[in-house]
Amino acid sequence: MTEVLLIVGLLVAAFVGYNIGGATTGPAFGPAVGANVITKLMAAGLMSIFFFLGAITIGPQVVTTLGSDLVHTTAIFTLKANVAVLFFIGGALFLGNYAGVPASTSMTAVGAISALGVATGELNFAVLGEIVVWWIVAPIIGFWVSGVVGRYFYPRINAWIAIEGSRDGEPMIAIDWRGAVPRFQFGGSGTRREITGSFVVVGIGCLMAFSSGTSNIANAIAPIYGTGQVPMTPLIVIGSAAVAVGCFTIARRTMETLGNDITNLPLTAAIVVAVVASAIVIVLSAIGIPASFVIIATMSIIGLGWGRATRTTTLSDARRGEETRVSVGALTAEEEGEQAPEIGEEEPEDIPKASDLFDPSTTARVILMQNVVPIIATVGAFLTFEYVPIFGF
Repeated sequence: MTEVLLIVGLLVAAFVGYNIGGATTGPAFGPAVGANVITKLMAAGLMSIFFFLGAITIGPQVVTTLGSDLVHTTAIFTLKANVAVLFFIGGALFLGNYAGVPASTSMTAVGAISALGVATGELNFAVLGEIVVWWIVAPIIGFWVSGVVGRYFYPRINAWIAIEGSRDGEPMIAIDWRGAVPRFQFGGSGTRREITGSFVVVGIGCLMAFSSGTSNIANAIAPIYGTGQVPMTPLIVIGSAAVAVGCFTIARRTMETLGNDITNLPLTAAIVVAVVASAIVIVLSAIGIPASFVIIATMSIIGLGWGRATRTTTLSDARRGEETRVSVGALTAEEEGEQAPEIGEEEPEDIPKASDLFDPSTTARVILMQNVVPIIATVGAFLTFEYVPIFGF
């Protein structure tokens, strides 16, 4: 019976890893894919590689501490309980991925484990409270920092970087496999600044993938490792392989949502989002908080799109001698055929439509699902551990 439960536990852990790949690839490489810097296939490959590197190097530390800080005793992590926890984590994440919305793996995992702690009376509320506070504060910081950049500094940054995503439908960075040695191919204008910017946004995506591996691998394998029946390294390999499968399959939906549906991201915007989200995730990791990687990146994308759509400028009326402050979105809502006024140093044809920069309906769907998914895992796990007698709690 124990062997059967262990096999089931490993399969459920792999299912969790599969959904982690689907949930985290979008925030890491959605900007680069949305800006048409790399293809979804290349994004999946890079995510798989750097996730594994993070998991095999720093990941073991997170795996060994995930169950010890949040609960008072690890005795509650029985094999039956671990299978149930992983089932609710994987099932809830699958719902989010199926809807094309990447949910927070950390929030979902912590919610399910906390439910087990509440049902057994072993939850450390002080640690949980500290984590939740940062989960609330960090996305708000990401939204407003990105919003301020989009509203006040984006045109200046864009002029300084002076690069755009590929407009001919071809990715800006591709690999030519035809020769004996693979070579990079560059689309767009091929200028040095454009190529450098492309590598920057891809590099930051790789950094985010590495960070995801350091923390999210624990969400898939920590409960199984806590039983002491499987060594650490084989579990990391199994979990990372499952993540890779998710990267190449279901992650395509979340990359589409974060790269195209919420906001239309040129390469400059992709770099801004990646820098803001990466900085916040790194700071939280440094102080020992399990970062809600997906939520921070998503809110940064939303904040930048909102900031760009609501950017204001001063228009002068020479006949009346008046100046009026209006938003970029209001200017672009004029009927076709009317001459669009110049905005500062921008050309009229470069003024983006508000609907192209920020989609409120998609944003609402993303925020709703990212809160619903952890709630489903938490409530489902609590009801199971509290009222199903086979767990013996």
